[in-house]
Amino acid sequence: MAMRVVFPADYFQVRRPDEAFADQAAAFAARGWNVSALDEQGMFRPALLPGETVLYRGWMLDSAGYRAFVDAVEGAGARVLTSLDAYLAAHHLPRWAPLLADVTPKTMCFTDLSDLPEQLAALGWDGFFVKDFVKSLKTGPGSRITRPGQIGELLERMAQFRGQIEGGVCVRRVEELDPASEERFFVREGQTFRADGSAVPEVVRVVAGRVPSPFFSVDVARRADGACGWWKSGTGKCRTWWAGRPSSSWPSGMVGRADQRGRVPALEGFCMLC
Repeated sequence: MAMRVVFPADYFQVRRPDEAFADQAAAFAARGWNVSALDEQGMFRPALLPGETVLYRGWMLDSAGYRAFVDAVEGAGARVLTSLDAYLAAHHLPRWAPLLADVTPKTMCFTDLSDLPEQLAALGWDGFFVKDFVKSLKTGPGSRITRPGQIGELLERMAQFRGQIEGGVCVRRVEELDPASEERFFVREGQTFRADGSAVPEVVRVVAGRVPSPFFSVDVARRADGACGWWKSGTGKCRTWWAGRPSSSWPSGMVGRADQRGRVPALEGFCMLC
């Protein structure tokens, strides 16, 4: 099937991908992939071709933003590789956490925040890692709190620096992990990939069989007690692109630095696992 990668357009030169993705766009083009830039008005340059399958590589989109992207692609007669439902299956923590309860830290998600301190106190946990449905807070003291009464201040900071609380609030029980053991894996159509091509841990294959999305990442770290589970440290630490280049078996390009406006690079079904 014909594939096209779409990047956000440069603000001043809308026919070109944003400079943050220029090298990646060139790498795809050099390998024969079709490449387009998408401006803020929803126009593709070059235009999509009917029947193409489209992959998004750009700033992380909320559900409304990805829905608009799907509508724009389908309006051009093409199709997205990852549907909106599949995107949210890996993008929104409440979608995937229940499927992986045995291999990820204990998680509780809330949409009613009116009595959140009381609800956290009832959990009896020693520590809480707080995020919205997608992402944690990377500024200041971060997203980890030790007392339920700290949640209000944290959510105020999150709304200030993130610009919104997407979906609701997810609270994860803090576990002591070995940061040196963190490794990123990728899943494409149920197949698992490792950057060096070596064997993939069993936990990654378990995840691949449970999350209903064609294209996403899996981060694994070892607990202090030696157990291996899956976990995501946050986009701010995900600074490498898959070997720096795509290939015919390229499983992902969804990682990278946030820019000065706080936008985070993502690609399709990026699992935010914290």
